[in-house]
Amino acid sequence: MPFKRINMKVNIDKNSGFCFGVVNAIQSAENILKTNDHLYCLGDIVHNNMEVERLNKLGLEIIDHERFKTLKNVPVLIRAHGEPPETYQIALKNNIELVDASCPVVLRLQNNVRQGYEKIKKKDGQVVIFGKQGHAEVVGLAGQTSNNAIIVSNKKDLEKVDFTKPINLYSQTTKGMEGFKELIVEIKNKQKEIGTDAEFIINDTICRQVSNRAPQLREFSKEHDIIIFVSGKKSSNGKYLYSICKEVNPRTYFVSEPSEIDTSWFKKNDNVGVCGATSTPRWLMDKITILIREIKL
Repeated sequence: MPFKRINMKVNIDKNSGFCFGVVNAIQSAENILKTNDHLYCLGDIVHNNMEVERLNKLGLEIIDHERFKTLKNVPVLIRAHGEPPETYQIALKNNIELVDASCPVVLRLQNNVRQGYEKIKKKDGQVVIFGKQGHAEVVGLAGQTSNNAIIVSNKKDLEKVDFTKPINLYSQTTKGMEGFKELIVEIKNKQKEIGTDAEFIINDTICRQVSNRAPQLREFSKEHDIIIFVSGKKSSNGKYLYSICKEVNPRTYFVSEPSEIDTSWFKKNDNVGVCGATSTPRWLMDKITILIREIKL
């Protein structure tokens, strides 16, 4: 479709882009691939299809846990999300060299969950994790409890919890602070309803590099006529931050790649804001920004 130039200002949110954990994982992969033409990675190194494709061209091969179990005597990268103890046991058994790029924040949380589980278990209590069922980080956290942790993604999931027993609450690092606070209030209300004095331990384990993005993006969305939010479709963090932008600015659009840009979204003299998830590469936001600046109708 032919384009004609329209007069728009386009700005990229300076706070958007990879978080420290993702940067570390990608740099680890790139460093190895400088001297090796192939490297396995257990699961998507980042929840962004275009970045995964870029690294795939350099020699990074994404594998699942079933394929991992069949490997022997090869290096395998563990991404920032972390892994459960079983993964390390398999690696030891199969002589797999693990390149552990787990985010330090996630590793600390895994250690805290493991210790917390051992303590609360002695009191016949429960570890409750606020997170997305099946998410890579949550799988790793649940593994610290021999998969006995109760995973809740919303208030309805609290039906799984026994409020007469002690509760040790943790959160997936990339969950929103608002949802975590709502869950805490709901648990306290449930305990009050049944009149229990069971112990309730709250562990604020949300990564501030992620949670601070919400207020920043609210302001960024207010300052622009239209928001182009760039993220992989698999990214939980992306879905959450996109909802924040959409709530503030109805003219917010979610795209995963440049081809998804629709010229009908834009108006003459629009002030356009481009932002993204902690799993969105800066080069992709730059590419989309250039495309928008060159739009012609």
